Amino acid sequence: MNIQTSRWARSVALAAIAMVMASCSLPQVGPNKKQIYAGSVQRSGESHIVSVNSHVTRVTSAQPALGFSDTFRNAGRLGSDTINPGDTLGLTIWENVDNGLLTGETANQSVLEEVQVDGSGFIFVPYAGRVRAAGNTPESIRQIITSKLDEQTPDPQVQVRRLAGDGATVSLAGSVGAQGVYPIQRPTRTLSAMLSAAGGIVIPAEVAQITILRGGARSKVWFQDLYKYPEFDIALRGGDRILVEQDTRAFTALGATGSQSRVTFQTQDLSAIEAIATVGGLQAAAADPTGVFIMRNETAAIANQVLGRNDLVGDQRMVYVMDLTKPDGIFTARDFMVRDQDTLYVTEAPFATWSKVIAALTGSLGIVSDIDTVSSAFGS
Repeated sequence: MNIQTSRWARSVALAAIAMVMASCSLPQVGPNKKQIYAGSVQRSGESHIVSVNSHVTRVTSAQPALGFSDTFRNAGRLGSDTINPGDTLGLTIWENVDNGLLTGETANQSVLEEVQVDGSGFIFVPYAGRVRAAGNTPESIRQIITSKLDEQTPDPQVQVRRLAGDGATVSLAGSVGAQGVYPIQRPTRTLSAMLSAAGGIVIPAEVAQITILRGGARSKVWFQDLYKYPEFDIALRGGDRILVEQDTRAFTALGATGSQSRVTFQTQDLSAIEAIATVGGLQAAAADPTGVFIMRNETAAIANQVLGRNDLVGDQRMVYVMDLTKPDGIFTARDFMVRDQDTLYVTEAPFATWSKVIAALTGSLGIVSDIDTVSSAFGS
């Protein structure tokens, strides 16, 4: 009876081992290289699998450019004395006659304080009527008023001064030192100067983006480019809305990497080798350095160039593969640029798979030993 039980136990254990060896359901972090290649277009799949070389890195290196449009860059600076709707003016008028139009019997001057420019850009001056103020300087307004009063009183003398006003303002929001509404003044007529007046930015400069909304137009630039390219330090306009925010681009790391996560960009440009380093490198005991993949949806224009074709239409699923064991593998990974929404995937090495098989076999052999022990105990 003991012999029969032992034989039965060994038969069950051997059957279990055979199932482990024949099964493809061993735990794994994701598809292996064979499974990825099985999904290629060449094998009736939907993905184009491409080995990265200098041609591929050159064609795919284009990054979405940020920069202000010509409309923003060509706008001239506002004059420091240009009057805007909402500004408040002070007027003093002298008349060279007694009992003038605006002056009394004992005075020859009239002071009009806090004359506000209305929403249409006009002010009202007695006997001169509605005067266009917005877009003019105080000197231009003085000449207009003088000309209109000169027809009614001899040799009028007019003084126009700009009081503190809030007509030309911009609003700043986001990651700045002090959000709020700021007037455009002589020291703050450009974007960089206005940002400084608001306390600067409070996020890393390398990933800071500046967006300006002007009317129905919208344009964006990297913060660092304000100082790298002077033409991007544009002149501001009243009503501009300025938003400072951190770069939202990110890639996803999966497989045999130091961590599996969604990672935001920390620089304007990010290479494949930098992306690998960002997530802690490759797992020393599991990663296959010949199976480093970058997966993305590529535009038809770039996909056609990469594949040397001209018939592809619409976004294409591209799988770029890099072999870090080749003499130039590290250089290739350094030159290949990662883009927003890319997936970095590293396959497991065959050794790691065999380790799992051996572990499974060791566990199965342990089961055989335990069954023998149990059967011996029952048979004794």
